Amino acid sequence: MTSTTSYTALPDDKPQIQHIINIPELIEPEVHDQCCIYKVPLHLLNLNVEAYTPQFISIGPLHSDKPELKQEKQKQRYFHAFWKRLSHKQALALSQYKVFLEENRENIGNCYSKPELYKEEKFVDMILLDSVFIMELFLRKSNESEQKNDFMFTTSWVCKITQRDLSLLENQLPMFVLEELHTRVILGDNGIKENSVRFIELAFNYFEDYYPHNSSQKVEMIKNCKSCKHFTDLIRYTYLPRQIQVEGVNANPSQYFTTCPGECVLRTATKLNEAGVSFEKVQGRSYLDIKFENTPILSWFLCFGCLPFSTCFKARLEVPNLKVDQVTECVLRNLIALEQGHYSDQPFICNYVSLIDSLIHTQEDVELLVDKEIIVHELGSHNELATMINGLCRHVVVTSNYYGKITKELNEHYNSCWKYHMGMLRSVYFRDPWRFSSTIVGIAVFLFAVVNFLRVLGVLRPQY
Repeated sequence: MTSTTSYTALPDDKPQIQHIINIPELIEPEVHDQCCIYKVPLHLLNLNVEAYTPQFISIGPLHSDKPELKQEKQKQRYFHAFWKRLSHKQALALSQYKVFLEENRENIGNCYSKPELYKEEKFVDMILLDSVFIMELFLRKSNESEQKNDFMFTTSWVCKITQRDLSLLENQLPMFVLEELHTRVILGDNGIKENSVRFIELAFNYFEDYYPHNSSQKVEMIKNCKSCKHFTDLIRYTYLPRQIQVEGVNANPSQYFTTCPGECVLRTATKLNEAGVSFEKVQGRSYLDIKFENTPILSWFLCFGCLPFSTCFKARLEVPNLKVDQVTECVLRNLIALEQGHYSDQPFICNYVSLIDSLIHTQEDVELLVDKEIIVHELGSHNELATMINGLCRHVVVTSNYYGKITKELNEHYNSCWKYHMGMLRSVYFRDPWRFSSTIVGIAVFLFAVVNFLRVLGVLRPQY
């Protein structure tokens, strides 16, 4: 008995996808290449919704549907005040600026993770009103005489909460939109002059509370700042190591980062301190300029590090002073969210927060860092600070580490039996010059007693 099997001949041409499944033939990319203003991912948002959400005023389209945040009246007051600043020529330039917004409507929309928002009828008017509001706010910030009788500055909580809201990742305008307004309308013909104030300088001045630099360093930072995507990106820039601020990351970030093996995890601050690592506060650096200094041979004799002018004997972890207040968690969370979406190959802030998180596990770790003035905080307790720091890195994914070399060196120091026991010896007997001198005297007395004892037994006899 024979059976016959029939085969269906396959068509010569590739079939259309609609023959297999009913989905659209063309699908827009999830985010445009120009995208730099993101909705915070749910896995981060759910950890602390308040940290990512404006509380007083909305800027841009992502929160424009919340009437309680629009502050339309105040924005309109500022628009009238801004209009009064303008000469006839500048007023015409503002009209042309609106034409610019119309022509670049799609480009502006592409900067958001929801690019379809630019199709809304009032999109351009919203961007114009928000741009002028920010410009007027920054101009008043730079001139104290204009702040009188303005509740945006005279009411402390309004001033601080507005500053906070303007730093949020979801509450941004593209920087080029604001720079164009400043160049076209404020500078006008003066835009080509060397002494004219750049918009980036006004922005630095407004957010000066968010970075720990003195006036001379601020001038240098402004000079080195070539471009930023928006205000959240600007604040991130102020945190970056000075070398990165000057040179930029360019197209090869791997030269600054190492991969993340298992040894990326550091011991806590108290454990490292027990092993002889000295925590030292440094001034005048950006937050991320952390360095581990130790002299290869001399650092084996850590017990001499308590003597004056003997830093060469120390293993020193130099950490810029971090001031933590009620807004710090909000700022750091938004910087982390920006890096997770836009700078996944340059996670400077994520690595920094992860390093501080590794150092702090308990209240004792916080007490050590506060005692060394590495951290100054305004929170209710040390436990509250530890809880806040430990929660920042939850669900944060990085594949490279800017502090990989420092982490490796610290772990090698901790895992060295000699250095660990020298550190323990230092903490018990050589903590300060007084304890050092008393220890030396005690050793001398002990040796003298041993020699005398051996003489009495006749083991040591003087040679004549």
